[in-house]
Amino acid sequence: MILAPIGFLAEDPETGDPTLVDFGHDPWWLVLIKVLGVFVFLVVMTLFTIWYERRVVARMQVRPGPNRHGPFGLLQSLADGLKLAFKEDIMPLKADKVVFFIAPVISTVCAFTAFSIMPFGPFVSIFGTKTPLQLTDISVAVLLVLACSGMGIYGIVLGGWASGSTYPLLGGLRSSAQLISYEVAMGLSFVAVFMLSGTMSTSEIVNAQATGHTLQLPFGNINIPIGGWFFLLLFPSFIIYAISAVGETNRAPFDLPEAESELVGGFHTEYSSLKFALFFLAEYINMVTVSGLCATLFLGGWRMPTSFESFAPWINSGWWGLLWFTIKVLLLLFVFVWLRGTLPRLRYDQFMRFGWKVLIPANLVWILAVAGWLTLRKSNLGTVDRLIFFGLPLAVIILLALFWPQKDKEPELSVEQQVAKRPEGSFPLPPLDLQVPVNPRAKRLTAERETVGTATEKEV
Repeated sequence: MILAPIGFLAEDPETGDPTLVDFGHDPWWLVLIKVLGVFVFLVVMTLFTIWYERRVVARMQVRPGPNRHGPFGLLQSLADGLKLAFKEDIMPLKADKVVFFIAPVISTVCAFTAFSIMPFGPFVSIFGTKTPLQLTDISVAVLLVLACSGMGIYGIVLGGWASGSTYPLLGGLRSSAQLISYEVAMGLSFVAVFMLSGTMSTSEIVNAQATGHTLQLPFGNINIPIGGWFFLLLFPSFIIYAISAVGETNRAPFDLPEAESELVGGFHTEYSSLKFALFFLAEYINMVTVSGLCATLFLGGWRMPTSFESFAPWINSGWWGLLWFTIKVLLLLFVFVWLRGTLPRLRYDQFMRFGWKVLIPANLVWILAVAGWLTLRKSNLGTVDRLIFFGLPLAVIILLALFWPQKDKEPELSVEQQVAKRPEGSFPLPPLDLQVPVNPRAKRLTAERETVGTATEKEV
């Protein structure tokens, strides 16, 4: 299989790994086993991630964390889930009962569906039947993940609207704005991967990262050996995807739809019992999904680096791929926990500005650079022509950045001047003398201390 017919990357030989033509031939009982396997994997990963997060944050805060139920407290998540399931289910009087019920179901179903195209490993034998270790795959599999992610936000928006309360509605509206902002950046971060791999199929994207490649510069005969994983080739796309994934999953520091300091609990304020547990489950499954997609697109999927095969030929065969895939997902989940225990929550205007004015423009410029690079590799231009086509736009950008006229900074006005500039009929301001008045006695004592200190210094 050729990664890029235009010659940007080296040719990848046939390896016998799963491709699109290998899917759709499983018997019905094997499909049911795979569906059950994906379901069990996500539920177990959710229970483990809750315990994992609490233990890691506790370690960061120098405290023990859950350690009572089961070995190392591993059964604490299961106990919490059972407790939520048996709690009283309360529905507000003003809630839209049908939508209120179906909203968490939408979020949970979309979260499970998105994982159906994730490759766990190569061909394996299940009860004597050779099959790819993946539920299914389609030619636009990555777009299916984006579609499920977008549909899952509807569950949050509808849940906030159907609650019949102000704070859940504000949390739902924030979610819709968050979707528009960070779904675009996430989708654009995939474009460079599609250009290099030549496909949107997850299994074939993993195959495209099977071997090491040589990066050829657009001028001269300079070849740079690099690994097969795309995060080395497309590091800006990898960083933008990682940031967008945190925003898409409503995790700190981007957990603004459920900001308890402003919105009590956000969109799920009025939810309880099993409905709240479904929202909770959907959030953690989304974390596992975006981590699995990141591992698939940028970290070689279920593969270990090819260099390991020289002394361990079995390392990328059979069920070992499931182990490497799970380890990569757990390492990426650690980043989610690390961010939660480290960074404070952003303001909403900072969050929106960062998505629209930083991530999306940077992504577009990077895509343009990758497309130009690929076009130059395809062309038969000489070294001088390539330098002109590659260096001239870069020089223009640098000159514009250096000599672009800057606006004169307006002088800062005092509070009284700002009040005087306000038009008549404006919203009334609070009184300006809200500062704590200086105690005359304290002021006199401070002056006496300064006088005594000055006299002592002169005597010395």
